[in-house]
Amino acid sequence: MSGDAVVAAARSFLGTPYRHQASLPGAGCDCLGLLRGVWRALYGAEPMAMPAYRADMRDPTNAGALRLAAERLLVAEDGPLGAGQVVLFRLGGMAEAKHCGILVGPERFIHAQERLGVVEANLTEAWARRVSARFRFPGT
Repeated sequence: MSGDAVVAAARSFLGTPYRHQASLPGAGCDCLGLLRGVWRALYGAEPMAMPAYRADMRDPTNAGALRLAAERLLVAEDGPLGAGQVVLFRLGGMAEAKHCGILVGPERFIHAQERLGVVEANLTEAWARRVSARFRFPGT
């Protein structure tokens, strides 16, 4: 399986409306739902049940849970930016990552954003400096 297969699965979500805790292309998803949906497209069933989580980015409950889940289920990546890599972002000065997306290449990524839904965007300097970790799906 290649990074291009990951990108193709992520692109199938483009235009999907933002829906907290959802993960279905065309119906709705949030940033974590995008990763969950791509996982299902690549492997079938999700590797674990998803506990409920709050939409409030500043909610301290489960701080670090996104990073810990990525470390458990994905493979850490420290090489060059590449297609199909999962990126974790710290937003709003938070110490822990609370947002995620999938790289299309070194300068673009796909993510779910409130009010916009799933979009492909430029990995601008503002986004790049918020990247806290990168991973890849197993077998890519």
